Amino acid sequence: MSTGALRAHLLAARLAGPVATTREESLRSYRLFAAHDPRVLLGLEPSRHWGERELLDLMADRCGVSADPRHVTGPDVIDPECTLAALAAFADRLRRVAATRAPVLIGTGHPHRLLAFYATLAEALSAAGCEVLTPAQGSRVDMATGYGVRAYTLDYVRGVALVREPGAQPPGSTTGAHSHSPLPVRHALGALADAGRPLPGLVIGDHGWVCGAGQLGFEAIGLADTDDPALFVGEAEGRVSVAVPLDDGVRPDYYRPLTRYVLNRASLSR
Repeated sequence: MSTGALRAHLLAARLAGPVATTREESLRSYRLFAAHDPRVLLGLEPSRHWGERELLDLMADRCGVSADPRHVTGPDVIDPECTLAALAAFADRLRRVAATRAPVLIGTGHPHRLLAFYATLAEALSAAGCEVLTPAQGSRVDMATGYGVRAYTLDYVRGVALVREPGAQPPGSTTGAHSHSPLPVRHALGALADAGRPLPGLVIGDHGWVCGAGQLGFEAIGLADTDDPALFVGEAEGRVSVAVPLDDGVRPDYYRPLTRYVLNRASLSR
């Protein structure tokens, strides 16, 4: 897929341009991040205070949202040029890790939408000689929710980590829980360290998988919506290598052209 064709697809599928995420949702996340609310920090510990206006300016630069604080309603907007540039950088990191055949860890808090995108990357990296790590499969991870602390199970589907409520689905099923928590990646990385196994040269994912890994010093890349400022702050502070701005909640098949584009640029297509 050419860059022009992908740009057109981003706009047609509303992965970029006007997106489903509202301005109200984004601004609320910036307020919560400025207040250091763990629900939007996603495991990141910023090295300095980020005020709401600074966050808005950062998101305007990295995503293309409006920098006007008076713009408070309506759909948010992602500049497709920002998405394309970040996808190119994302592909470059995949190329590098494939060249060294380093282990990779892949996880998502959006299994309903993004599982196939990550699973295709896992298959391509495995074919290139990278070990796709699956530590602590089936283990329990306790995470805070709006209903108190609940127990989840860490599982892997086609090499991609996700969490699910115990007993909700059999292991290996493609249904997982929507999660922003960094606890699953901390749990997975801790299990690798405890077992003396090789640690990942790259962590790929979204939400807490990226910020949690980056905070611990692992190279991490991932996808993020306009209401996920933590990944872009992490990128600005040097703890996240690449944050790709796009709508992370569209139909799963809408991400297929992005997968092809990234794998082609990374020379991982088969």
